[in-house]
Formats: sequence, structure tokens, C-alpha cells
Amino acid sequence: MKKKNEILIGTHNPGKFKELSFLISNKYKKISPSSFKIPPPRETGKTFLANSKLKANYFYKRTRKNVISDDSGLCINCLQGRPGIYSARWAKKYGGFKKAMNKILKMVEFKNRNKKNKNFKAKFVCSLTLKKNKGKSISTIGTIYGRLSKKAKGQNGFGYDPIFIPNKHNVTFGEMLKKKKILMDHRFVAFKKLRKKIKI
Repeated sequence: MKKKNEILIGTHNPGKFKELSFLISNKYKKISPSSFKIPPPRETGKTFLANSKLKANYFYKRTRKNVISDDSGLCINCLQGRPGIYSARWAKKYGGFKKAMNKILKMVEFKNRNKKNKNFKAKFVCSLTLKKNKGKSISTIGTIYGRLSKKAKGQNGFGYDPIFIPNKHNVTFGEMLKKKKILMDHRFVAFKKLRKKIKI
């Protein structure tokens, strides 16, 4: 039997690992950084793109495996794009995603107080970087636009999915069937662009 090519999915987030595993061809054996007991890198980049490149290089140097890395987050218009690249760090700061979502909804409500035209617009952004053995890295950006729900809804998905409603829909990512969400979200948009550049 021909040995499968291996690809390390450079994330310690189990939700991201599952989504990317679903999208990547079964020709690849998918590996987690935990298999190598590699801790996550310090995210010192100022953009999603910079952080996804940083992660890809970090994991590649430690394993010499093909690597695909993800940096993604929720950007809210009335909060000047926050939490953005700090999305995971906000969850850590406030004691988990559930508490972070409650904090965000309160911040948005406060920003919109006494305003006739309330602004609930938001977007999810994802940067993917693929670094193949002995090859240059390739990066793409995927964005999906929508609005915030007034309260968290749904048990599916992960992270901030329960408070984000994508455009042309009336339910949050957290309420959608997992497969439907995976095949339309920001990570999928970035992955489609990546797949046009290289088979994966």
C-alpha cells in the first residue's frame, strides 16, 4: 500500500483542526501539533496573514512536514474591527468563548445606545498558509460578511459561531448543520482560493 503524504494542521484549536481535516483531501494523513508535543507559537503578527505565515514557518521548522496553518477571527464594525486577530486572546482574557461573547454583545449594545441606525455588522476573516516541504509558502485570505445576533444561539460550531449570522441567512453559524457551515464559512473561502493555486 502506498504511504499517504502527511500534512500537519498547524493549530491547537480542535474546531479548526476538524474543519480543515474535513476540507483537505483524504490523500493526506492529517497530523496535529499535539502528536509532536509542540506548544503554540507566540502570535506577534499584526494581521491575520502575518500570523498564519508565522505559524506555518514555526511548525515547519519543528517537524519538516507539509504544514497548513490558520489565523482567523471575528471583526465587528462598531468595535473598530475588534476583536480581530485577538479573538482567541479575548476568549482567554474573559474566561472562555461564552463569557467573551456575552462581553462582546454588551459592548455592541453600549456602542449602539441612543443611535437611530444601529450597527451590528461583522465579518469573519481567515488567512491560510500552506508550506510544503522544500517549497515556498502560499497564503490566501477568506472573508464572510454578516451581522451579530442579539444573543448567542446554537450549540454547533465553535468559538464565536453562536453570535454570527452570515448575510442572506437568518440563523447563526452555531445553529447551522456543521457540514453546511464548514462549506460556506471564511475558512472554506480561503481554502477554495488555496486549492486553485495548489492541489490539497
